[in-house]
Amino acid sequence: MVAILGKKIGMTHIFDESGKITPVTMVEAGPCYVVQVKTAKTDGYDAVQIGFGEQKPRLVKKPEAGHFKKAGVNTMKFVKELRVKDVASYKTGQKIEADLFAKGDFVDVIGTSIGKGFQGGVRRWNWKGGPAGHGSMFKRAIGSIQSGARLGRVTKGHNMPGHMGTERVTVQNLEVLKVDKENNLLVIKGSVPGHKNGYLMLRESVKMPKGYVKHKVVVQTPKKGAKPGGGSAAAKKK
Repeated sequence: MVAILGKKIGMTHIFDESGKITPVTMVEAGPCYVVQVKTAKTDGYDAVQIGFGEQKPRLVKKPEAGHFKKAGVNTMKFVKELRVKDVASYKTGQKIEADLFAKGDFVDVIGTSIGKGFQGGVRRWNWKGGPAGHGSMFKRAIGSIQSGARLGRVTKGHNMPGHMGTERVTVQNLEVLKVDKENNLLVIKGSVPGHKNGYLMLRESVKMPKGYVKHKVVVQTPKKGAKPGGGSAAAKKK
């Protein structure tokens, strides 16, 4: 799986050569750093743990701080583990930037939806509702929730009013319209889950469109003496 972590900057729109307007989402993608590489031999499965967004060391718990120190990277705010097949191509401390994707690629964007608080069944589950006129006093009320006289009980999993939002949501097949490596920005067609400054995971689309040609992915390997996540080995000693 090819993926990168990022943060939602906000939405805007762009115009193409013909003047057509397209709504887009600006995403700060990377730089991310490989925190841990897991293999089937040592951990029972192949996976890569990557982090995004530097965090102050004092705000991280000691076990987590030790985990980042062992990897030789700065403390990170957002960490995710990805299952990968070619785990040998990753090394601890590798830098993953926005150019992991190219213009024309299709991605699945995963995030946490905006919280809506406590909502009734009409909004939460799209209930039709009852009659609104002639003094029915019903309209958006719940009404009967029993399955019937034969069963005589409420079935498990029945849709009811309750908390809405703050759920993991995946939006598939969003096109990458522009890649700005210098500013670590991806311009993605359409909307993505979550609120402004919310964290996201962008991975290559599972359902690729017909005729799509995948570009070659390049992951930077840290140079000798360099400290991944900012700084150098010499500065670290100081």
